Amino acid sequence: MSTEFDYDLTPHQWEAMRTLRLPASRRGTVNRFVVDGLIALGLAAMMDERAVLTEKGRKVLVRGSSRLLDLAA
Repeated sequence: MSTEFDYDLTPHQWEAMRTLRLPASRRGTVNRFVVDGLIALGLAAMMDERAVLTEKGRKVLVRGSSRLLDLAA
């Protein structure tokens, strides 16, 4: 995996990223503390008073999706 996209994210951060990819109307509650951490990493941003994934965040989520399968097991 490229070091550009290799992040050691917690299960809560992965879950928040999966939630942020959904349309706002389908999202559940996302922990603000976790989102703030994603924003600090440049993986999410605030837009119109809601959190969204950045392009970098989408790439990390796609490349890290195999880790998500490991977490579910």
